[in-house]
Amino acid sequence: MLNVLRQIVQEVNEAQDLNEVLRIIVQRVSATMGVEACSVYLADNEKKHYLLAASVGFLEGVDGKVAIHFTEGLVGLVGEREETINLDDAPNHPRYRYFPETGEERYQAFLGVPIIHQRKLVGILVVQQRQPRRFDEGEVAFLITICAQLAGYIVHAQTAGLISDLPSSDSQGTILQGTAGAPGIAIGEAVIVLTSDLDAIPDKEIEPQEIEAEINAFEQALALTRQDIESLKERLDKKLLPEEQNLFDAYLSILDSPSIKQDIISIIQEGHWAPWALRKIIKRQVHKFEAMEDLYLRERSADLRDLGRRVLSNLQSEHLPTQEFPSDTILVGDEVSASALAEVPQGKLQGVVSTKGSANAHVAILARAMGIPAVMAVSGLPPHKLEGKKIIVDGYNGEIFTSPSSKMISEFYRLAQEEKELYAGLDELRELRAQTPDGVRIPLCANAGLVADIRPAQQAGAEGIGLYRTEIPFMIRDRFPGEEEQYLIYRQLLENFAPKPVTIRTLDVGGDKTLPYFPVKEENPYLGWRGIRITLDHPEIFLVQLRALLRASSGLKNLRILFPMIASISEVEEALRLLRQAHREVVDEGANAHFPEVGVMIEVPSAVFLANELAKRVDFLSVGSNDLTQYLLAVDRNNIHVANIYDSLHPAVLQALKSIVDAAHENNKRVSICGEMASEPVAVIPLLGLGFDMLSMNAHSISRVKWVIRNFTIENARLLTQEALTMVHPKEIRSFFEKALEDAGLGGLVRVGR
Repeated sequence: MLNVLRQIVQEVNEAQDLNEVLRIIVQRVSATMGVEACSVYLADNEKKHYLLAASVGFLEGVDGKVAIHFTEGLVGLVGEREETINLDDAPNHPRYRYFPETGEERYQAFLGVPIIHQRKLVGILVVQQRQPRRFDEGEVAFLITICAQLAGYIVHAQTAGLISDLPSSDSQGTILQGTAGAPGIAIGEAVIVLTSDLDAIPDKEIEPQEIEAEINAFEQALALTRQDIESLKERLDKKLLPEEQNLFDAYLSILDSPSIKQDIISIIQEGHWAPWALRKIIKRQVHKFEAMEDLYLRERSADLRDLGRRVLSNLQSEHLPTQEFPSDTILVGDEVSASALAEVPQGKLQGVVSTKGSANAHVAILARAMGIPAVMAVSGLPPHKLEGKKIIVDGYNGEIFTSPSSKMISEFYRLAQEEKELYAGLDELRELRAQTPDGVRIPLCANAGLVADIRPAQQAGAEGIGLYRTEIPFMIRDRFPGEEEQYLIYRQLLENFAPKPVTIRTLDVGGDKTLPYFPVKEENPYLGWRGIRITLDHPEIFLVQLRALLRASSGLKNLRILFPMIASISEVEEALRLLRQAHREVVDEGANAHFPEVGVMIEVPSAVFLANELAKRVDFLSVGSNDLTQYLLAVDRNNIHVANIYDSLHPAVLQALKSIVDAAHENNKRVSICGEMASEPVAVIPLLGLGFDMLSMNAHSISRVKWVIRNFTIENARLLTQEALTMVHPKEIRSFFEKALEDAGLGGLVRVGR
């Protein structure tokens, strides 16, 4: 059975669509089990019936024409129980029903297995036989395994709207889940990104006398590609800040890389034509980047592939055909590049959808800068099937609606219009304070990790930087950055925001953030050597960063230092000892460095219980809501199987936050929170009610969070939070605070802010 299962999985993976998948399943299962009939029914929750999607042993042409109500027959019984039903004499079962339109015989043996995906029943797989018998445990296990494999294919195909003549099981629209790349809602026509195919280039030998001409052709193609990139950069000149235009400089620096260029020329000199030499070296470099564990660096492999395709196009003098871009273009592709985004005429690009990439991809960074909604890493999306179709992009929640009904389109148009009106109103809040109606000031700061984050934070009215992640300079180099390199970055940041406070987190690598030149291989990296644990084990690295931070603060006095991933008192004491050592050193060397305020991040359960002792030793506490929620609930929010459990409004999280705030205030210390929770309007109410002194978030969230603060008194927020703390279900708590927003006239924030 295991060998058969492997063969079926292989055939299914090669299938073009779900209809073919279902035909393969019924044919192979029927043949393998030696049964006379095999059928698959798909659940339609809107019409409350199971539709026969594929069959063997029934009349030809019956597929798609037989519907069984959820409460009818043995198929309905399997669905009701959501468990296997195995009968040797099915016709005598009280729930048996014969459907003559199928032309089926009066089969005696019946085995029905539910097809379930993430607790949702999506279909039923049935095998039948004339001869009365109960199917044995091995056969039942085989069918259950088939259904477990089949469930994912059904859901992906239904949500993509790719099942011809069969309905979607989702009555609220067809949804594909991805990762939020840039916020906003877009409705438009899918336009597929055209690219040259590097993989299709064959090897071709050339004569010795052709080598020089081939090298010249390659160098000319490089020059043309450089012109293309410069032209694209100029096209976006007025839309992007200088820091964001530097993303195109990264492309140009790759083109100018002597090693890549010389490696390609060397292969040409060995007697291979230029396109194949280009393919070989680009793929070699791509594999190097793809093997890196660090997400930011892995994303650079997409830049290499895009450049390779562009050079190939110029090399072969076969430029891609001119594309027509409608006024409501949604750019869709397996790997949408920053340069592809720049090619869409100004004013026509409404959204971006990519099956690969993350929020760190260049295209996502540019989309955010341009205010274009983007969704990355969309699973189950075959771009070529969407060409010319109407789709909806929800950049807030990382969702794509690929076969929206007219009603859904109208609803999203309404939401998009509300969003425009909402942000038009929010712009007026920029110069106003984040102050409750009863006069309590709640400073709103911005999270940052790139130089490009500085200007948007200032434009949004941020009252400082609440969390600056220092990992990027470490991640984009092939060695640890030196003290002077770090000093220049930190000095620019501190000067830009002086005298407003800037909270800089010390190096926080490990887990999902590894350095290519300092690899950490672990069975469970999230519970391993990361954050402060690494820097304390390597004081030679830690002291360089601390010295750079202190030198950068000379004469400014707005630096605040934050230690990450604190789990014990001894870690704080050792980190403070090293900070005092670094401070003595830079002062002795003549720097006018004020000893900064120091805080610790509360991210793990042990820190929650130690909050009182931690608050006695530092100047402030800062809650990392993303990691704290993940560790408290034991949920990896990037794991599709459990991501729906992740909820920062879980009662356990709220209780933990309450104990942290109480501990800080008992010691007369301030407590802040950063992470997605701080930017979520529905969560702002309990954060006010719990008593947080400062919130830090992405710059684009500041205005809407400010609107919530200006509409809720502290007393009102406290009363609402006290009531919420008596609730035990996250959904109940979330609905409770959403209703509070709506009652306050802020209903427009419920969707765009979640």
